[in-house]
Amino acid sequence: MSTFVQQLVIADPIVLDVIDRPEPHSGPGQVRVRVRAAGLNPVDWKVASIPAAAARYGVTAPTGFGHDFAGEIDEVGPGVEGFAIGDRVFGGARARAVAEHVVVTVATDLLVRTPDGLSDEAAGALSIVARTADAAVTAVGASAGDTVLIGGAAGGVGVLVVQLAVAAGAKVIATASESNHAFLRDLGATPTTYGDSLAERVRALAPGGVDAAIDLQGTDTVLTALDLGVDPARIATIAAGPNPPGGAVATGGVQAAPDALERIAQALADGRLTLPIEATFPIERISEAVTLQRGGHVRGKVVVTV
Repeated sequence: MSTFVQQLVIADPIVLDVIDRPEPHSGPGQVRVRVRAAGLNPVDWKVASIPAAAARYGVTAPTGFGHDFAGEIDEVGPGVEGFAIGDRVFGGARARAVAEHVVVTVATDLLVRTPDGLSDEAAGALSIVARTADAAVTAVGASAGDTVLIGGAAGGVGVLVVQLAVAAGAKVIATASESNHAFLRDLGATPTTYGDSLAERVRALAPGGVDAAIDLQGTDTVLTALDLGVDPARIATIAAGPNPPGGAVATGGVQAAPDALERIAQALADGRLTLPIEATFPIERISEAVTLQRGGHVRGKVVVTV
């Protein structure tokens, strides 16, 4: 038998059960991964509670839960090349990652090797945030000499966006609650609070102006950047829908560079980047983990261990 988190309905409150099911097995072109850690993302609970979001990803209930995972391959199906039993791997499997075993199709699902020095907890939290951060920083063309405003900078995507922009040579102004300001300073950013009068605070911190902006929460940073005169082509958002205001650019993980996951994972393993884990929960406490994630004030990631 294999443990599996089952999402019973597309509704809010989200109903999750930890169940036992027959062990899945890999078919042609597939591998089975013994999952050790599964990072949670806001999209997971949105898919579980918003029918339109579920439909967008082809999800119907009852189904599994979660997307990101890490572990080791324990079964290889016919025709698979490049992976073997015992390989440490991480990747993504929509609405089925929080489980003891997950079967992935090598040709179509997201699966890469975990570099030495990177824990399963960190690797299992990486798939969505790494690709989204890479896409957002690339979309605005952050580079040396730029001043970049980042809204929602202390979350899982934001932490990586800040570091990637700083590594590119940009000056970063990052919005977050005051409890995260010291942390963001340590990452090389200049923090400020979000909310009313943000444009005035940013003008004081960047008298020379802002060149680009990335909104990781909605549209507040987009609107502030437009108010500050930032070119809409250099304003990116990941959570404002397909048509953000003012001609800003909607982006997401599908626009990431092909090597984004491997590159960012190696940088984490080498210590050049960091991705904090706010909390870990055993799979039996999945509902507590989702509640914390949904609270919206997580620094970095929440991870479920299996």
